Amino acid sequence: MGLFDWIFGQFIDVIEWTDNSQDTMVWRFNRAGNEIKYGAKLTVRESQIAVFVNEGEIADLLTPGIYELETKNLPVLTSLQHWDHGFNSPFKAEVYFLNTKRFIDLKWGTKNPIMVRDFEFEMVRIRAFGTYEIRISDPELFIREIVGTDGHFTIDEVENQLSNLILSKFATLMGEDETPVLDMAANYERFGEYLSRKIAPYFSEYGLELTQILVENISLPSEVEKALDKRSSRAIIGNLDDHIKYQSGEALSGDGGAASDMVGMGAGLAMGQMMAESMRSDRPKPPPLNSATTIYHVGIDGKAQGGFKMADLKQMVVDGKIDTDTSIWREGLDDWQSASKLLPELFKTTPPPLK
Repeated sequence: MGLFDWIFGQFIDVIEWTDNSQDTMVWRFNRAGNEIKYGAKLTVRESQIAVFVNEGEIADLLTPGIYELETKNLPVLTSLQHWDHGFNSPFKAEVYFLNTKRFIDLKWGTKNPIMVRDFEFEMVRIRAFGTYEIRISDPELFIREIVGTDGHFTIDEVENQLSNLILSKFATLMGEDETPVLDMAANYERFGEYLSRKIAPYFSEYGLELTQILVENISLPSEVEKALDKRSSRAIIGNLDDHIKYQSGEALSGDGGAASDMVGMGAGLAMGQMMAESMRSDRPKPPPLNSATTIYHVGIDGKAQGGFKMADLKQMVVDGKIDTDTSIWREGLDDWQSASKLLPELFKTTPPPLK
């Protein structure tokens, strides 16, 4: 290399930033004494913006491209003050590179449960979490309001504040919204769109654009979730009597261990029934019905007929119109019952059929 090549090299700088990280938002070009040579080459890549700061003031914003730092190419630089050497000698300035790409998968979540009203569960506490995306929309405002003189500004330095903004608005949304807790999962997208509209103006005050908010989960306390699981299990089982019969049959046809488990379950159910009966025994009982004056209805050929007195029923038994399986109902019963169960006395004196 010749002398003139060496001298020329001292007066040419290459100013660029190749970002190898995923979290850097702003990076200041490191130059000894902030001295930049006249005619230096500046490379601004896609998803970058270069900001010139001269004597503490923002002088220019440069979008993606290759620039030669001289007045004929950058006439805006003439607005910089104190160029004592007529742009032919090194000048002192700072160059900040801003990363304008989207910063994705940023986390937000409730630190403490939020108390809300619910028409089914009355009052419940909920937690929520999700992600959001941002990017720098106003480089000049972002440097002035957030970055300052930080030479290496990362997303971590502002993420907590942004998450707090989201949480404050989410709490307000949950307090105003009347969506039932059990229907919230179907409204995650609506909640995200609402939050984006409400919070975006606050992000713009920092020179940032909130591009998207995602609500990934809204959950209840573990105790409430366990209660819901039990309630769901009961609903899936359906008729409890039929389920117990089925389980008993399965246990008897299986191994001894399962059978013994079912015996224990049966004992527990029997005990519960006994306790319930004992509690009901303290209640006043209605007087016995006078069977002679009670009116009965009989199911004959799929049709309800009545009302009959006891004497009528006895004659119908003799005539063969009523047998032990005939359905009979009287006032005070919840459902029809077989004649043999409701009125067994009808069949004690009935002669057997002739052969």
